[in-house]
Amino acid sequence: MTEKINNKTRNKKPVKAGSHTPSWWVDVKYGRSLSVEFFKKNAWLLMIFVVTVLALMGLRYKTMTKMEEIKRLTTELQIAESSKLQEKAAYMSLIRETEMRRLVRENGLGLEFQEQPPYELVLER
Repeated sequence: MTEKINNKTRNKKPVKAGSHTPSWWVDVKYGRSLSVEFFKKNAWLLMIFVVTVLALMGLRYKTMTKMEEIKRLTTELQIAESSKLQEKAAYMSLIRETEMRRLVRENGLGLEFQEQPPYELVLER
């Protein structure tokens, strides 16, 4: 029975006290699991991974620049629309006035466009 216990304890690796680091992390840290053979076997996979990451980074950059351009063009459009409305209002007032003058002339009403605003006459009693 003591032989069985000794065999079990003999096969275990000695663990340092207070060391709770996983063994795979130690292997990666010291380069044991990432050998040249690993890179040779997985070269195509690694190349595809690198190209994919670079393509995604480029796509993200392109999307961000397009979004900035959209914001700039949106503000430019809003400014142009407000300018258009101002010009349209000025044009419509000009056309109404011109049309009214034409109708007055055609019908011979003898009315004139008053340059000054009207004023009130107050009668005293």
